[in-house]
Amino acid sequence: MKNVVVVGSQWGDEGKGKIVDWLSSEADVVVRFQGGHNAGHTIVINKKIFKLRLLPSGIVRKGKISVLGNGVVIDPWALLSEIDEIKKKGVNVTPENFMISESSSLILPFHQEMDEIRENAAGKDKIGTTKRGIGPCYEDKVGRRSIRVMDLRSESNLNNRLENVLLHHNAIRKGLKKKTFKKDTLKKELLKIAPKILEFAKPIWLKLDEFRKERKRVLFEGAQGILLDVDHGTYPFVTSSNTVPAMASTGSGSGPENLNYILGITKAYTTRVGSGPFPTELQNDLGEKLGRRGKEFGTVTARKRRCGWFDAVLVRQTIKISGINGIALTKLDVLDDFDEIKMCVKYMLNDKEIDYLPAASEDQFNVKPVYRTFKGWNKSTQGIRNVEDLPENAKKYVFALEDFIGAKVSSISTSPEREDTILIEDPFKT
Repeated sequence: MKNVVVVGSQWGDEGKGKIVDWLSSEADVVVRFQGGHNAGHTIVINKKIFKLRLLPSGIVRKGKISVLGNGVVIDPWALLSEIDEIKKKGVNVTPENFMISESSSLILPFHQEMDEIRENAAGKDKIGTTKRGIGPCYEDKVGRRSIRVMDLRSESNLNNRLENVLLHHNAIRKGLKKKTFKKDTLKKELLKIAPKILEFAKPIWLKLDEFRKERKRVLFEGAQGILLDVDHGTYPFVTSSNTVPAMASTGSGSGPENLNYILGITKAYTTRVGSGPFPTELQNDLGEKLGRRGKEFGTVTARKRRCGWFDAVLVRQTIKISGINGIALTKLDVLDDFDEIKMCVKYMLNDKEIDYLPAASEDQFNVKPVYRTFKGWNKSTQGIRNVEDLPENAKKYVFALEDFIGAKVSSISTSPEREDTILIEDPFKT
């Protein structure tokens, strides 16, 4: 038995949904371990499109168990809405194939409002949050005042927990001259949906131990990307959780010895949503072309993504931080009709050459990329499923990328369709 952790090696939007769906054919269990409904995983199956925000990507496959671990923050109303939405597309969601951790913290209406208030007041210093309450919920979790799934089992306990959290939030809201929240109103709303949430609630750490003893294969699914990690990303323009593979253990209750292969999903170019540094960004016709060909719009927000050339320096850095064993290279076909393709191989900062992205935000904004140029292949790679069938210049690009980042390219995605994937190394069998 081997378990695989799937993470994004860039700023998210690398195509994790398709790769997780593709790999889940070999997995028995798919576990989300961080983030919330700010994730956006698009899966295309027989031309039917599924856009998942909170549910693990394995939910669209029959016979698989999907799990939300304790590291995920859950908007209960958004979860129930997404379950209803996917059921209408013919996907069955029951307590037998879907479970949530009883220890997960709940995103409540005041979290979302606080997210919006802060972001709207930030002006030019906006982080680029999706305004879904993710960050404020994580703050309450760390502050030991969050409402957790298990709190929905007892009205008296829920009452006490709400008093505690609203003491904090209403004091802030009064200072901002915002309307305060009524405890009894919120309690009534939560108790109304509690049975629908609690039917999926389980001690996930215990279930994962059972799965281990049954020798089930587990696929751990990350959201966002490593460059958005709250510790290792482009701080402060990051998400509110740890997105590195180690979080798969912490965010699920499964020991690190159960993480056997780390797969970094890596786009053949670079994109970013929202604010923050982006050394290889192309604010010109080439950037527009990448966005147009790659259909670079956010799954959750529909925001236009910023586009640029592949930043090999950054991916090499995230590989070192995360212990990535191999990468799944996605969207290679987007580069099919470029005469020249560039790859960033180092930076210049204050007339000095550096080979990593510095930690200081000011320096991150000021680094200048140094490129290596490759000839384009001007041939379609869409749908190719054998590496030998790739155009020669495409192979040269892939091999140079692999050599520079220091990790094996284990697969190459050549279209959004599940089966249009070149498998070089099977993570479950390596």
